[in-house]
Amino acid sequence: MTPLEIFLVAVPGLEQPVAEEAAEHRFAGVTVQPGGVVVAGGWDEVMRANLVLRGPSRVLVRVGSFRAMHLAQLDKRMRKFPWDQILRPDVPVKVDASCHASRIYHAGAVVSRVARAIHEELGAPIATDPKAEGPVSVKIRIDDDLCTISVDSSGESLHKRGHKAQVNKAPMRENMAAMFLRLCGYDGRETVVDPMCGSGTFVIEAAEVAAGLLPGRSRGFAFEKLANFDATGWAALRRPPAPRETPLRFHGSDRDDGAVAMSRANAARAGVDGLCTFRAAAVSDLTPPEGPPGLVIVNPPYGTRIGERKPLFALYGALGRTLTERFAGWRVGLIATDAGLAQSTGLPFLPPGPPVSHGGLKVTLYRTAPLP
Repeated sequence: MTPLEIFLVAVPGLEQPVAEEAAEHRFAGVTVQPGGVVVAGGWDEVMRANLVLRGPSRVLVRVGSFRAMHLAQLDKRMRKFPWDQILRPDVPVKVDASCHASRIYHAGAVVSRVARAIHEELGAPIATDPKAEGPVSVKIRIDDDLCTISVDSSGESLHKRGHKAQVNKAPMRENMAAMFLRLCGYDGRETVVDPMCGSGTFVIEAAEVAAGLLPGRSRGFAFEKLANFDATGWAALRRPPAPRETPLRFHGSDRDDGAVAMSRANAARAGVDGLCTFRAAAVSDLTPPEGPPGLVIVNPPYGTRIGERKPLFALYGALGRTLTERFAGWRVGLIATDAGLAQSTGLPFLPPGPPVSHGGLKVTLYRTAPLP
């Protein structure tokens, strides 16, 4: 059987760590492309990717492709496509489309033709609300007259692990946090400290990795509503692995008492509250926990609005002084939009990696080697 082309959608700028994670989990044919990573495999690998990978935003399955020069040709090919092998007639379908450098250039017309073909040939209802997250989403991409049909196997974005009921302003998404931890060399075998923890994302992700918990263990996926869904195989695949004991503890602090309470509640829902400690504290009160050095990772305020940036230099400076004076032997990862703010910490950063898209901004991970 010909392997499927499985596209792991990545946050722009984080394609490489997503590829490394996929290779580590022994997915076949790992290839980096703009905006994601391609792997090869069957529907069992589609399920496994959703369950075990921390980095992707979603998992798309490329189920067909053909040349289409005009809408009538597109309509004919879509009506002949074996939708009944993938979609169920009782599950609503949402259709999205994009067109690039092609004779078919109107994405709205493509959506209309494809939706009508699916409804009339299969009988499946079409989700009409453009903002609705339907149970199954079909994505049509026409690039240089090549039409590619993909099915979104994830449903909700994979950063939604199913544990975080509360978030603070401008939260770090779980999949981004996981890849920033990876880029800092974190592999689950050292302590992690976040002195501006917000809703606890870095701390909780680090604890889950150390405990061997699967990121998709608590949520559902769109592939469960496909016609070819293997319920028996999925039940076997998602059977929890033996819990991994770890002596490590993970520490978050924040000036905001509400953020600390939020972090504790989120950690409890994720089942890692026994591994995490959260407390209300200013950056200047930060001290290293007992044990060998590990990783400090922090996502400070960015000061993106006019007049907000200048007061942040003092905060970044205080963070840098605290880490320099008290955290010898620790590595530091800092996410910032502004090289000037990052440099105001006085920390000896290594050359930065590529910018990463985050909430309409471009952020950069600044890393250090172990501090002297």
